[in-house]
Amino acid sequence: MQNEYQMSLPPVAKWNPELNGDLDMRIDREGRWFYQGGELKRPAMVKMFSSILKREGDDYFLITPVEKWRIQVDVAPFVMVAMRQEEESGVSGVVLTTNVGNDVLIGRENPFWIDTELEATPLPMVMVRDALPGVLSRNVFYELVELCQPIAQASGDGDEQWGFDSAGQTFSIGSVV
Repeated sequence: MQNEYQMSLPPVAKWNPELNGDLDMRIDREGRWFYQGGELKRPAMVKMFSSILKREGDDYFLITPVEKWRIQVDVAPFVMVAMRQEEESGVSGVVLTTNVGNDVLIGRENPFWIDTELEATPLPMVMVRDALPGVLSRNVFYELVELCQPIAQASGDGDEQWGFDSAGQTFSIGSVV
């Protein structure tokens, strides 16, 4: 279950050019990329741009060894559009596929969490790579919920924590009354 996707990416973490400015580029909540108001329709171009994406604090940048442009991201730069389970050496894992076709194994390096700060409703998220999160599509989240089992009894209020295992780790989706 090795993540070949992350090994094939440009080394953006090592690049630190000066900021060139703000680029009129935005990634919306559905993972669609827009440039100067028009949607980028070529999947190969979106995939290439996503490979040179870097996050610093709350800001997102398209970065090369000599240029750095700030872009806007509404919620997360990736949307998880498919899910499957894999097993290797007796350890099962949940693998999610991004909207640009890359696979992410939920585990220690790519944790799952429920974000309660980005929007009014909680969002199921996974760390895709290097501080770049992905939000799970509704369908993928429902598939993930089907894998869940009780994992802990919450304190005194009677709520039961539910979660799932992936790559030797347990992840909570929250409580059920």
